[in-house]
Amino acid sequence: MAAEGARSERARTPGPSLLSIGQVLAKLTPEFPDLTPSKLRYLEAERLVMPARTESGYRKFSHADIERVRYVLTMQRDHYMPHKVIRAQLEDYDAGRTERLAPPARIMGASLGAERRLTRADLLRESGATAALLADAISYSILPAAETYSDDHVARLRALAELARFGLEPRHLRGFRAAAEREVGLIDSAVEPLRRRKDAAARVRAAETAREIAGRLELIRTALIRDALGRLEQ
Repeated sequence: MAAEGARSERARTPGPSLLSIGQVLAKLTPEFPDLTPSKLRYLEAERLVMPARTESGYRKFSHADIERVRYVLTMQRDHYMPHKVIRAQLEDYDAGRTERLAPPARIMGASLGAERRLTRADLLRESGATAALLADAISYSILPAAETYSDDHVARLRALAELARFGLEPRHLRGFRAAAEREVGLIDSAVEPLRRRKDAAARVRAAETAREIAGRLELIRTALIRDALGRLEQ
């Protein structure tokens, strides 16, 4: 009850440090380009963030609210974590069962925080790959032909450079690309009923569901590869 009272008081008297939805988007969209007002409202509807309200009903976000949104989006983007699991983590944090909200290190070793924008020269230097390998990766659609690249692209090209030591080249991975496109087709079919709906909340829910399905498919794929490797070792 005390927490509810404090929240109500904060809603009645938003201080100068509280930010509007537009200001929150300005802070977070460089890190999360697909963040929209509809998505922020959906996170509130899912009880993942609870911004204050002015007497006129406008949402106002504190610094803690923004960090909470950042945590939720990071866990979705980097770990395909569904809302119900993130909500349970937030409830543990709110109840004092965990001391802080700290996402685990990003997949493939990329750092948390704002996504870097790297030049082609940066990409080659940090990945240890050759220009020829990058050209092949682009040719086989494993990497985009872009002006700037991200930490994810560095990790991807570094993995290709390491695979090259075993004689595996981008041309050998064409089947991976085809498999990925088939998986996307499965996901698209699963979320199509949500995408057909006109309301913004349904579109946000479709994106969330697609990420959750992708995470489950990744787990199945990894398990199947592990099983196949086990048969080779017998």
